[in-house]
Amino acid sequence: MGLAVATAALASCDQNGEKAVVVKETGATQTTEAGTPDIVYVNSDSLLANYEYFKDVRTRLQGKAEAKEKSLRSQAESFQKEVQRFQQQAANMTVQQASATEQRLMQKQQQLQALQQSSGNELMSEESEEMKKIYDQVESYLKKLSEEKGYKMVLTYQRGNSAILYSDSTRDITTEVVEGLNKEYETEKVEADKAKETPKKK
Repeated sequence: MGLAVATAALASCDQNGEKAVVVKETGATQTTEAGTPDIVYVNSDSLLANYEYFKDVRTRLQGKAEAKEKSLRSQAESFQKEVQRFQQQAANMTVQQASATEQRLMQKQQQLQALQQSSGNELMSEESEEMKKIYDQVESYLKKLSEEKGYKMVLTYQRGNSAILYSDSTRDITTEVVEGLNKEYETEKVEADKAKETPKKK
């Protein structure tokens, strides 16, 4: 799976809805009246590793990928057996029969290759859509949290690939964000389960 791309920078919103990904010069930072820093950061690696929604999506996509791979492998093995049978029987075929069989096998091989390509593209497209949903969920929560806490900017930190070289650990709100996101996700799952159990009106 290509879910490693998920550890890319997670954009967040300030109170005006403006995205803040990289800050070249912050200068002297300020704090809110309650003593809360107005610029904080989230460790994207830790967030995704502990966000239950992301873990569920990853498990589901991996399951689909494995199922498709198994199906393609089975079809490839079946095709290979057909090729072997043709090779064994070719000497007893007429020129026309051999030519027709070769043509059929070539077409089948092309179909298998096309199926493999389309399956890969389908998985990549679904993964991209799911990651967009995850980013939207995170961004929406960070916007709401920033409005509650008075954060002016939420940066993203990823070890070895970040604009933040150092920051006081008190500015790390990853744990709080993960807990909030997981709580919201759990509520959504409970509501979804209730909706499934509710009998439809005729």
